[in-house]
Amino acid sequence: GCTDCGSLLETSREAVATAVQRVAGMLQRSDQLDKVEQYRRREARKKASVEARLKAAIQSQLDGVRTGLTQLHSALLDVKDIQGSLADVSKDWRQSINTIENLKDVKDAVVQHSQLASAVENLKNIFSVPEIVTETRELIEQAELLQAHRKLMELECSRDDLMYEQYRMDSKNTSDMNLISNYFEDVQGLSDELAKQLWMVLQRSMVTVRRDPTMLVSVVRIIEREEKIDRRMVDRKKQTGFIPPGRPKRWKDKMFEVLEGTVSTRIEGTQSVTREADKMWLVRLLEITRKYVLDDLIVVKNLMVQCFPPHYNTFNSLYHNAVSIRVTELASEDLEANEIVSLLTWVLNTYKSVEMMGHPELRSECDINQLEPLLPQHVVDDLLSKYVKTFTSNITGWLRKALETDKKDWQKETEPEADQDGYYQTTLPAIVFQMFEQNLQVAAQIDGDFKEQVLKLCLKQMNTFLIRYREEAMAYKEEHLRDRQLPQCYVQYMIAIINNCQTFKESINSLKRKYSQSSEPTDSDAAIERTLNEVAKEGCQFLLDEVFLDLEHHLNELLTRKWLTGSHAVDTICVTVEDYFNDFNKIKKPFNQEMTSEALRRVVVEYIKAVMQKRITFKNADERREGAERMIKEADQFKFLFRKLAGEDTDRLCGAIAAIAEVFKLTDPTLLFLEVTTLVSKYPDIREEHIQALLAVRGDASREMRQMIIGTLSENKVSYSGVTQPIFKDITVPTITMTTMTTMTSMATAKLLK
Repeated sequence: GCTDCGSLLETSREAVATAVQRVAGMLQRSDQLDKVEQYRRREARKKASVEARLKAAIQSQLDGVRTGLTQLHSALLDVKDIQGSLADVSKDWRQSINTIENLKDVKDAVVQHSQLASAVENLKNIFSVPEIVTETRELIEQAELLQAHRKLMELECSRDDLMYEQYRMDSKNTSDMNLISNYFEDVQGLSDELAKQLWMVLQRSMVTVRRDPTMLVSVVRIIEREEKIDRRMVDRKKQTGFIPPGRPKRWKDKMFEVLEGTVSTRIEGTQSVTREADKMWLVRLLEITRKYVLDDLIVVKNLMVQCFPPHYNTFNSLYHNAVSIRVTELASEDLEANEIVSLLTWVLNTYKSVEMMGHPELRSECDINQLEPLLPQHVVDDLLSKYVKTFTSNITGWLRKALETDKKDWQKETEPEADQDGYYQTTLPAIVFQMFEQNLQVAAQIDGDFKEQVLKLCLKQMNTFLIRYREEAMAYKEEHLRDRQLPQCYVQYMIAIINNCQTFKESINSLKRKYSQSSEPTDSDAAIERTLNEVAKEGCQFLLDEVFLDLEHHLNELLTRKWLTGSHAVDTICVTVEDYFNDFNKIKKPFNQEMTSEALRRVVVEYIKAVMQKRITFKNADERREGAERMIKEADQFKFLFRKLAGEDTDRLCGAIAAIAEVFKLTDPTLLFLEVTTLVSKYPDIREEHIQALLAVRGDASREMRQMIIGTLSENKVSYSGVTQPIFKDITVPTITMTTMTTMTSMATAKLLK
């Protein structure tokens, strides 16, 4: 009580404090004092309103409590009434137990009456079972399948009802159950005979649907009826535990098994020949399969679908599964490379194309995007791997054989063929790239990625082949050097070998443009380019070696006494070079241009070598002048010849001979240093030993002069690392041995004594 009083006092104080605060808020300004009465009336109205709402709320709560008490009182009375009723029911139940036990005889009579009623109902059928069996068998033999099935259902219904009633009456009485079963034993045989007829019709469904579609419809209707009876019997077994013999028949499942077997037999029956009889056996088999499947599915779509309910739409999957099994069997055989390609092309492309499952007539029934792959990916990968392995082995053999055939051509006594522009060539590039092209066309039919893989493989094999090609070209040259009369057309076939390199380059680029989506260079590109350039460069070198073997004797005459007195060596050299270059015109660009430049360089280098070998020492100014003029004339001959052959600038190379001639031609020895300096400035790759050799050939330079020239040039040595066309770099000057020096000293002493 004290606590409640304290709470009330606390609440009163809070109310007073709140009121004081509100009044203070209202009377903050002096002009608000005039409105005190107005504020009082407003607060009085608010207070009256709150009190009214409070009274209404309390009244409402009191009414609710009153109603609740009334309902509780009513419920208590109802509970007492129910309690009394339950006591009465319990009393009546105890009194009726004995009465229920006395009704057992009535219950047994009801069951017996039910069985007798069933027997009476089926009595007619029971007595006529043998007759109905005979009629049914005749109907089956006459292919009147619907009527036969109706009779069969009557027999089964009579048997099943009798057996069910027997089961209800005494489920353990097997003798009576066996009696019924034996009486109806022919019924199961009739069912089996009818089923056999159904399966025969389904096996010949493609023929039946064209000749007598109603027969096929009847078969489907019979199977649908049996399915319904199966479901009803299974449901009854769940309730009663009884199911008639032979149920469930599952004829629908059997129907799909028969259809599946029929389709499989149809697919498997396409193989008419073997590999031994026909190399194209697989192509023929796949084409027959394609035609059979397409024809059958068009019949299914146009005729068969109308004979089956919509939910039986399984023919596409039946054919798909049968084809999948067949191609899987084929994939497991020991297929050759071309057979692997035929199979994969058919599986990955033909099968879903408009020639088969994507045919316009099948589009409404078959969505090719929903079809599962015919072959698992691992089987496809295994086949591709096997193909690559076989292809690698085959192409190695093909390339080896092609090169051997080409080598035999190199020994011919007739010139090689020329292309439309007159360039010599052999058939090797065409044969090689025809092989590559055929295999790439095949690979492209299978898959884009596989095509790229085969292209890389071709290029890799090409690189290995070109290394072998280079070795054979080298061996061809070595064989020729042993007897230069053989082979008779060595030069022409070496030209063809060089030209083949350019053809190979063009063919490789053509293949890459045609069969590769990637612009990135392959691992083999650089190696192939390098090997082809080496083969062509070495071939050109071999041909020039051939030229200079013929020129060797004439080159040895240069800068000798015989040459000074009127040799025709250079005339012969020019005629020989021009004669060879009539054949060399059959070399393709850019090799022919490079070869002409190299031929000129070698002629000039050999000429300068002749100078450096000091075969002659001019005795006087007339000899020097005569020799110099001859050198200038011969330089002009070379210049004219190679301009005629190549139409290119020959001044620098031929100018080296003329520049050396100017050193010899000079009459005033005091200007010799200036002339040599001019020569060195033009050809900075010239070395001291070259200068010494030139001064020695000139024959009038004193020892002091030579030392001064060499010493001054050494101090002002010019670098020649940037020279684009060095001439003197590879020219060596023969060193004078002690024996030679002694001989020359003896000759000089003898000359002085004279």
